Amino acid sequence: MKIAKIFAAAFGIGLGVGAGFLAAPVISGDNVYEQVKKFNDVLNRTARNYVEDVDSKKLTEAAIKGMLNELDPHSSYISAEAMEKVQENFQGSFDGIGVEFQIVSDTITIVTPISGGPSEALGIRAGDKIITVDGKSVVGISEEEVPKRLKGPKGTQVILEIKRSGEKKLLSYTIQRDKIPIYTVDAAYMVKNTDIGIISVNRFAATTHSEFVEAAKKLRSQGMKKMILDLRSNPGGYLDQAIQLADEFIGDGKKVVYTIARRNDDSEEYYATSDGQFEQMPLIILINEGSASASEIVSGAVQDLDRGLIVGETSFGKGLVQQQYPLNDGSAFRLTISRYYTPSGRLIQRPYSDKEKYYALEGREEGDEGNNIAHTVEKTDKKNRPEFKTKAGRTVYGGGGITPDFIVKQDTITYLLRVIRSKNIFWEYVAQYLDGKGGYIRKQYAQKFDLFEKEFAVQESVMDEFKYYAISKGVEWSERDYALDKSYCQSMIKAYIARSLFGAQAFFPIASKEDKQIQKAITLFPEAVKIARLH
Repeated sequence: MKIAKIFAAAFGIGLGVGAGFLAAPVISGDNVYEQVKKFNDVLNRTARNYVEDVDSKKLTEAAIKGMLNELDPHSSYISAEAMEKVQENFQGSFDGIGVEFQIVSDTITIVTPISGGPSEALGIRAGDKIITVDGKSVVGISEEEVPKRLKGPKGTQVILEIKRSGEKKLLSYTIQRDKIPIYTVDAAYMVKNTDIGIISVNRFAATTHSEFVEAAKKLRSQGMKKMILDLRSNPGGYLDQAIQLADEFIGDGKKVVYTIARRNDDSEEYYATSDGQFEQMPLIILINEGSASASEIVSGAVQDLDRGLIVGETSFGKGLVQQQYPLNDGSAFRLTISRYYTPSGRLIQRPYSDKEKYYALEGREEGDEGNNIAHTVEKTDKKNRPEFKTKAGRTVYGGGGITPDFIVKQDTITYLLRVIRSKNIFWEYVAQYLDGKGGYIRKQYAQKFDLFEKEFAVQESVMDEFKYYAISKGVEWSERDYALDKSYCQSMIKAYIARSLFGAQAFFPIASKEDKQIQKAITLFPEAVKIARLH
């Protein structure tokens, strides 16, 4: 797909990789040379005269961080050590053995082998426990240390000894490290007994558009005629991927987003082409307060151009554009050079004078309107929530972030459930449960997800075990909270079992049955068809 004028990158709340080109230097009214001399003098005198030896590199990096922090929440410094991880997240791959893991009771436990990786090919399973790496025990290892032991250059080998439920002896695997894909489409599935497909995108990396098209075509072959695009908690990423994704839904020549900068050369306009494959498909996009940057560009364009319906909660409001500048030691800094605006003229960025409140999302008021689009709060707050018009004349709201057409809040989470989630009790309990029952369940439902989804039920005895497991892990149990959360807990336990048996994709169809926003979106396609004038 050919996209004109793609030169910069959009960034999420704390992640993203820029295009890396250098803009021409901009000299303000301040005498920059004199300020550099001033800093150099302070650094040199400190290095020579401070009462103890100083790390000049550390001081310089602290000074850079402090300087950028004075500007805005998203101009930032990235150390050379951090750059590798940042690039890995957005380039779409890393070198390693290909597993997702968590530490459970001091032991590395496989959450799932990554599809297409060497661990999956050798038959390593979810729930397997890594006991030794290259002959050395890793029991008690910290989560931060695990990647250092498992990752390595493509083609190198590592020997693992694994404890598997039902096996008396440790299993030995010699694994040749390989290039491991990092997928950004983490779920693509059909809603049972409907023509609705759901695609979840967790960030915008180098392969996002191609992943999305592949997933969408697969679902269309399974009967998808309506699409829910889930961008909840998607922090952003590459701008070109966001434009290409939006282009799949938006007609030729329509403006998707534009930027306004201090320098005219940094102001850009981005338009859709004629290549969209899903321009006639009814569309609903899910967003929440964790949806930022590139996610807001896609949802803002779809909303302003009346192409689909936006459902969920107002997005984060990250509309500052960073350019990434490499430094000679492998580090880099990101500098805000412009601001993003939706086609109707809404500034995506919300105010950030108080950065602490900014990241805490304080100062937002938003009710659950569920079955209506009255937007009472927004209508009565003209100062902070100015009104704009979509292409068809519908009212949408500025003030930062993208306000959904239908505001649907997730159910209030009880204190008990927050603690269970924070301690990762669902996954840990399921890992333990499958230690005892895994062999039997795998045999009963081998390669039969549909049968598992239909027949498997989380029994009361399992819920009793779950309760006592949670208490043993320091959870202060509340029967009142549990009564409210019980059906959700049962659904999560079943979803995590499904993930262990059938892979990551199996988690979402089960978990979504307790997802208030998805369930509401399913009912709203008549409205989505109406506003998009699709017949």
